[in-house]
Amino acid sequence: MMVPVLGQGEYAERAAKLAATAGLPNQASVEDRFQLQLDAEGLALHWCGESVAPLRIDFSHGKAAYRAQHTSWRNEALAKAVGVKQGKRPVVLDLTAGLARDAFMLASVGCPIYLAERHPVVRLLLADGIQRGQQLDSEVGEACRRMLLLPLRDVTLQQQLMQQHFGIADVAYADPMYPKTGKRKAQVKKDMQMFQQLVGEDNDADQLMPLAEQYGCQRIVVKRPGDAPNLDQRQPNYVLGSKKHRFDIYLRNSND
Repeated sequence: MMVPVLGQGEYAERAAKLAATAGLPNQASVEDRFQLQLDAEGLALHWCGESVAPLRIDFSHGKAAYRAQHTSWRNEALAKAVGVKQGKRPVVLDLTAGLARDAFMLASVGCPIYLAERHPVVRLLLADGIQRGQQLDSEVGEACRRMLLLPLRDVTLQQQLMQQHFGIADVAYADPMYPKTGKRKAQVKKDMQMFQQLVGEDNDADQLMPLAEQYGCQRIVVKRPGDAPNLDQRQPNYVLGSKKHRFDIYLRNSND
């Protein structure tokens, strides 16, 4: 699905550059299902013909921002799953960054985070949101400065960049899209409905396990719905549960 990057007036030139960088069109079409529009507030995804608010990654507002700014790592199952402890903040590689809500929470409790995202539209939204967040002189800005969006999946290049920034990742984290049915499907928020319509399902999610192993991380954490099968049919070393999900934890060294 091709999504144009559009901008009016002073934002037209920058929108054209973003489109060229991502290999996306720079002109609208009557057939567009989605459009990226750049304005003074940043880049936003519009769902054409739907009464849904534009989707913008803004780490200083919204539910994700509230969660990150008003919670302790002791109350976050994800933080415990990746190995956050008193005095320990592992470097985390998020292989399925998406809207970076989990990544931002981890960054907010002090973890350096690398973000990997293959969808070109989501990458543009992420880059825009992180860049705006890093300019803030606040706790949000500090958290965003712990976040680095990696280039597309060239493991060697990514590891070179890691060595130049926060060091090689200790933990690989993945939250692949999983089909929602019944009551769970009805509970999906409008912004996530838009996101899911854009990116579709992760039909190759099982490939995330061998990909994670290429980075040599000591720990791999996979977020799954409680009733979902194990990723790649692999049995985790142990499982950490939460109200809505479980975290399957795979250890390279069983003593970790």
